[in-house]
Order: sequence, then structure tokens, then C-alpha cells
Amino acid sequence: MMRPFARLRHAAAGLAFGITAFAAAAPATAQTSIIMGKDGWLFPGWESITTLDRSGIEADVGLIREAKTALAARGITLLTMVVPLKATFYQDKLPVGTAISADIAGQYDFIQDQLKKAGIDTVDLRPAMKSVQTGRQTSFYRADYHWTSWSSEAAADAVAKAIKAKIPKLAGAPGGDKLGEWVTQRHLGDLAQRFLTPDQQKQVGPDLYTVRAPAPAKSSLVDAGPAPVHVVGNSFVQPYLGFPQKLSNVLDRPVSLTWNPGNVGPWLTFLQYVGSPDFAKAPPQVIVWLFNEGPFHSGPQAADQWDATSLMSRETWRDRMLAAVRK
Repeated sequence: MMRPFARLRHAAAGLAFGITAFAAAAPATAQTSIIMGKDGWLFPGWESITTLDRSGIEADVGLIREAKTALAARGITLLTMVVPLKATFYQDKLPVGTAISADIAGQYDFIQDQLKKAGIDTVDLRPAMKSVQTGRQTSFYRADYHWTSWSSEAAADAVAKAIKAKIPKLAGAPGGDKLGEWVTQRHLGDLAQRFLTPDQQKQVGPDLYTVRAPAPAKSSLVDAGPAPVHVVGNSFVQPYLGFPQKLSNVLDRPVSLTWNPGNVGPWLTFLQYVGSPDFAKAPPQVIVWLFNEGPFHSGPQAADQWDATSLMSRETWRDRMLAAVRK
């Protein structure tokens, strides 16, 4: 679905999304269990911490390269970003006897190397996400699938830096989003909500979510015009966690957004955007396309990861992508 976020167009979002929209959707037919770690830390059981699917990663990079080439023919830059595995950040919180394999320890680097070899611009998010780990700040929520708002904003800073290096002058007049004040809420993490019994939920308890309150609405309702940057992704970039607002703020330009829950997958979400009237009428200068490390190997045909309505063959995805981008 198309979710525009430029200036006042996101005023009704922010905290109004609440924890319902925030909850991650587990793959429909994948392993829908969790790994119960130490100190109430939970990890998604559908993301392998032992097996590296090199061929799947290589095949998906091939599809991304075709999208990059098609977009470049229209003067659009594609920038990818991959959110690392939660388990690699908090290996000390995994259960006793559970460990990440050497292959998975090197998986993120393998993905980055494959993207770079294919000529696809990408941002290594690990340094930015690790930089927020000070005091009680964490990179991921304890009993939740998602990164924290601190990680989200740090990632937006890193992506903004990459965009500025690639395109020193973005189109449009200055006018990025203003950021709201930090507020703290208590929620039961989405992994705890979905996979724990009521007794287990009481034992784990809620997490603290420090997020941005919606910024005060501006007096003018004049639209800022087409956004030069568009983000395509899942619930990691939903407005509740602040990524599009922070990216807009740092770039000082409107940023628009298309996102779906994770079980829809990046492939259908990308098609939804490039097949939309907004893309046809006013294509952006830059598309930022988000992936997660865990299911990165899962192409558009991966029935163990995406909902049935999202599934299609690689060939079908490629054909639909090319038809939409070349319009």
C-alpha cells in the first residue's frame, strides 16, 4: 500500500499507529516459533542462525540488479539497506547451548559483498546500529522483532549520508520533516504477544518504547510537492519508529513511503510502489529499498516466508517489475 510521508502528510500517523500496526507478522507457513533467550530476550525462530543459503542470496541479488538497471534507465537511483539479524547483535542473550554458526556470522558480509559486486549501492547499517548501544539504549527491543527508534534514526542518518554522497543536489525546495519530542511508552513486544502464553507474557513483561511524538502540525497546508526520495520496506520503516521522518529531516526534503507487514515481503511491496499512479506521475530521484538479513535469501516465490497472495515466480516478478518501471 502507498503511504506518503512528506511534511504534513504524516501528521495523522506517528503514535496513532500504536502497537497493533507495530507488531511483526510471522511468515504464514514458516517456523512460527521463537527462541527464548536469557533475561526475557526473544528471537524469531523463522530466521536461521545456522544455515547460509548462498544460492538464494545470489539469485535475489540478480533480481535487485535488474531492478537497479531498469530504474537507472529512467534516471532513478536505487539504494538498498539490509537490517542485520537481532541474534548477531545479542549473541550473549541466546539460550545456553544455542549459538550462531560461522556461516551466519559471515552472512551479512556475504550479502554486502554480493550487492557491491553487482554494482548495487548499499549501506552497511551495523556501525550506525551499534553506535546507539549506550546506557540502557539497545539496538533491538528485547521481546520484539524490531529495531529500536534509536537504531531507526541512526540508520536514517547513515542512509542520508549515502544519498548525499551519491546525489549532492536533491530536487525540490528545502522542507524536511520536523521531529517531535521523545516519549516513552510500555508495550508487550510483538514476539511476546504472538508466541507466548499469558503466564509467559507476565514473566517476560513489557518493554519500554522510546519513540518520537508527532511533531506539531504546520500552519500551512500547502503540499511540498513530489518527494525526491521514496522508501520501500516493511514495519521497520513504519512511521511509529521514525525512519522516514528522520531521513526527511536530515535530507531537508520530503520523503514518501510504501510499507507492508513483513509477511507481505519486499518483492510485492516494491511492485506495489512502482505500479502505483504516484510513481507513474512523479518518479523520485532515489528509491531506498529495505531488506532484512534473515529472509534475504527468500525470493518472491518463497512460500515458507511470504503470504500466498504475495507469491509469484522470479520470472513473473521480473516481468511485472520491468513493465511497471518502463511505463
